[in-house]
Amino acid sequence: MTTLWACLAVFVSVPGLILEGQATQGGLVHGQTTPGAAVSLDGESVRVWPDGAFLIGFGRDAPAEAVLKVVRPGEPVFKQTLSIGQREFRVQRIDGLPASRVTPPPEVLERTSREAARVRAARETLADRTDYAEGFAWPLTGRISGVYGSQRILNGEPRQPHYGVDVARPTGTVVTAPAPGVVTLVEPDLYYSGGTLIIDHGRGLSSSFIHLSEILVEPGQRVETGDAIAKVGATGRATGPHLDWRMNLGPIRLDPALLAGPMPSG
Repeated sequence: MTTLWACLAVFVSVPGLILEGQATQGGLVHGQTTPGAAVSLDGESVRVWPDGAFLIGFGRDAPAEAVLKVVRPGEPVFKQTLSIGQREFRVQRIDGLPASRVTPPPEVLERTSREAARVRAARETLADRTDYAEGFAWPLTGRISGVYGSQRILNGEPRQPHYGVDVARPTGTVVTAPAPGVVTLVEPDLYYSGGTLIIDHGRGLSSSFIHLSEILVEPGQRVETGDAIAKVGATGRATGPHLDWRMNLGPIRLDPALLAGPMPSG
């Protein structure tokens, strides 16, 4: 496997600063600047690691422009407006559903709130590792049955967009690690996502795997690309067996397909 950044285009290269990646909704950008520099995007601070590297993610609804500012010790301030690629996402409208299918009862909301807090905590891991730099492979091959950014409108109410890539395979099909990392969350039965596994790839970048029938790894375990980590299922709020693979840079939800590339044939 080639390294991640060898596959991505450089779109800013000036003395003391390189940006490479996909400046688009759902995309990830890697930056390299002078150690000790301060970086911000639209006024929000971006973490710069001791080697001068930083990561920037763009969510599903990222605006068409973002202002990057880099302050390097003893150097002029660098400021540039980045153009962020805008995408069209699928929207599906479904009317006439029972109210219970659209708005869960209060006791379910309490449970899902607690579960969401555990998931957020796992995604907020900030380990100074660069496992992600080895690049990403598909954790499972097969028919893509759901894509990043799609959204349903139920009884006229917009629901949260789908932030993963769904791969339809039978229950029990083995899922492998798409990149090296450390397991930060193992939950066998969350309300929405059922069997849920999160792997941290370093510096805030993580993968989530949901609706699993079985999880084959333990919290704190290190995995390498291609290691068996789980099995496909239909647990939680799923209508059939499939893998839902999601990626985050902290709270920012990324499109795994942009990092893994085209689905391999066969």
